[in-house]
Amino acid sequence: MTGVREAITRAHHAEWARVVATLTRRFGDLDIAEEAAAEAFATAVERWPAGGVPPSPGAWLTTTAGRKAIDRIRRENRRDDKQREAQRLYDDDPHEPLGAIDDDRLRLIFTCCHPALAMEARVALTLRMVGGLTVPEIARAFLTREAAMGQRITRAKAKIKAARVPYRVPSAEDLPARVSGVLAVLFLIFNEGYLATGPGTDPVRPELTGEAIRLGRLLRALLPEDGEVAGLLALMLLTEARRTARLSASGELVALADQDRAAWDAALIAEGHRLVRERLATGLVPGRYQILAAINAVHTSARDVRDTDWSQVVALYDQLARLDPSPIVALNRAIAVAELDGPEVALATVDRLAGDLSGYHAYHATRAELLRRLGRGRESRAAYDRAIELAGNTAETAYLIRRRDQSG
Repeated sequence: MTGVREAITRAHHAEWARVVATLTRRFGDLDIAEEAAAEAFATAVERWPAGGVPPSPGAWLTTTAGRKAIDRIRRENRRDDKQREAQRLYDDDPHEPLGAIDDDRLRLIFTCCHPALAMEARVALTLRMVGGLTVPEIARAFLTREAAMGQRITRAKAKIKAARVPYRVPSAEDLPARVSGVLAVLFLIFNEGYLATGPGTDPVRPELTGEAIRLGRLLRALLPEDGEVAGLLALMLLTEARRTARLSASGELVALADQDRAAWDAALIAEGHRLVRERLATGLVPGRYQILAAINAVHTSARDVRDTDWSQVVALYDQLARLDPSPIVALNRAIAVAELDGPEVALATVDRLAGDLSGYHAYHATRAELLRRLGRGRESRAAYDRAIELAGNTAETAYLIRRRDQSG
């Protein structure tokens, strides 16, 4: 039974984009494509445990989803030409040209990141349609309410229909206008894999981080001169390199300072460092992902946490804050400041972020740790309690509970 569930999970992440792309191309309707794909995977969950995994799971899912789409069109009494179009799924007519992008999923991400939509809307819609993330997962990535995120995605779909935005494979000339949205999508897919936000999934999801890195490599080959593409790939590689050291044998999250650095993936670190050095050598002003990659390069260059160049980390966060003056950047900078100037200085910064980050578990976890270091045990435990209440990741929750219980 476990093997069948794993097979369905692998099929979901490998074939979701292909199924949605095929149905969207044939029916011209994002809603139908998404819902039919979801129904096909639900059918797989019901049938595969009893009947076994089919020899070609992707073909089975595509065929089943196509039939689901046709059934829905007929049920809703759509126009006759829609029904004829649906039948083309089984025709041998050649597909439309693939354009500049060979990979199905990357092509669909570029297609969905249409500049007619606001950036947040196109990223959220693409995460739902192509990334396979749930609405709650997307809402947590944007630090917003689930209902609000659901409405945002619904409005994005409605705008596509109202403006009659065509489902058109982007040409090479279209790519620069869409790449920033694509990078945001890959970054958020990677983050959900790096530290899953929901309690109902594994705390670390390597199938998501692996897919984001695969697409990042393809994007790097497609746009080799784009510094932010290189920066995001380097950031993901340097973060993924630490994955095996991030969970203890008991399934508890292991903080960066406590990780066994000998367990880090040296090959991924070397590749990430090379990309960072290449970008620095250009002398060009770095973007957000390049700076984040440089910060991770500093961390992964230190043989021991005591060797970390915290002054360089703070300087890089200062540079990042000028590009992205967000509360999250300020929070992460404060963590580095605590190592350089002490927890009291950092806590003053963190407390000023309460209005923006009161619903963010990492804010309370950071504050709890600073209070613990200052010997303010009662306040620290209260902050840990709030972080535990808001955290969804089981490994992170276990870590926070242990730290709270050690807070004196």
